[in-house]
Amino acid sequence: MTEVATTVLIMCLALLVYTYAGYPALLWVFGRIAPKRVPSVTDAHDWPQISISVPAYNEETQIEELIKSLLALDYPKDRVQILVISDASSDRTDEIVGRYGEQGIELLRLEERGGKTKAENAAAPHLTGEIIVNTDASIRIAPDAMKPLLAVFSDPAIGCASGRDVSVSGKTATANAGESGYVGYEMAIRDLETRVHGIVGASGCFYAIRAHLHRLPLPESLSRDFAAALHTREHGYRPVSVNQAVCFVPRTPSLRKEYRRKVRTITRGMRTLWHKRALMNPFRFGWFSWMLLSHKVCRWALPWGAALAGMSLVALSLSQPLARALVAVGVVTVGLAGVGWAKADNGSVSKIFSVPAYVLAGNLAAAHAFLRAARGQKDALWEPTRREVVTATSE
Repeated sequence: MTEVATTVLIMCLALLVYTYAGYPALLWVFGRIAPKRVPSVTDAHDWPQISISVPAYNEETQIEELIKSLLALDYPKDRVQILVISDASSDRTDEIVGRYGEQGIELLRLEERGGKTKAENAAAPHLTGEIIVNTDASIRIAPDAMKPLLAVFSDPAIGCASGRDVSVSGKTATANAGESGYVGYEMAIRDLETRVHGIVGASGCFYAIRAHLHRLPLPESLSRDFAAALHTREHGYRPVSVNQAVCFVPRTPSLRKEYRRKVRTITRGMRTLWHKRALMNPFRFGWFSWMLLSHKVCRWALPWGAALAGMSLVALSLSQPLARALVAVGVVTVGLAGVGWAKADNGSVSKIFSVPAYVLAGNLAAAHAFLRAARGQKDALWEPTRREVVTATSE
């Protein structure tokens, strides 16, 4: 019994170390040996015609500032189409968008709510650009971010480019500080993946994709930003991350809301990966399959690994003092995370609480999402996470 518990514990700890440290370390090594290049603005000789797609549902508090920020982007005005897709909004969203019709802002209203992916599917025939840029009403794109994002398409092998998210807090946002560290870590991983081959998922806040890839059919219950990278690799192109293409993403106002958002997005991500499961075959897709398994599957497996590790430690603690000490450390860590979660939803919280709280929330969300996906639960209808308004220069 002791040998079995020890073996299970070692395997679970190996999964944890590999997922958060070993995988990034291997990416760094492989990226140093034969780094893949991403074109910069200096390589762009002609700017492509682009369409900016903005799905929106009841965004009257955000949509006008977003439109102003899009109109202020440093990109040739005669090569930009901006289309706002109103998913049957019942507030003043359509009215506000309509005020900017003379400045070229287009509105596509859907009379029946169908969710974000269904709205984007409906908008696809109306997008005229060679490259489709997808963004959200709640984020702000840096004024100089569009050219670096589009410059990479001067390489015909690149099919999708994701911007770099920067997590910011609004004037009153004090909770959920752990989100900033997670976003920074995720962006670093995408940068390393780009040097080896390409990213396994684009940022839903700000990414660009070739029009013919964007128009590929996608069931409305799946995640388009995740599928964008998968479609890209499936059709022989490379999906990349562009560090210079910055977008500012306000933190979710509470960890409880962030947990619900993560459950929803991870559930859709799991269904999307299952839909594209052929990409996990390393004999066909090589490096990309390894990165997909390491970045997504291993991370989603962590909560189950943690549960098995905990049970193994409890079993070992009956006879081994070191195991009893580790159980005590685990209890204290989970306690700190629980306190951080409670504080995050009731006011400010220090980093000593916020980081373990965010990690705990993320792993519980992954376990919850797996159960929902296994039961076949669907949530195609889209209720955007309401975030505080920020500007394109927030910090």
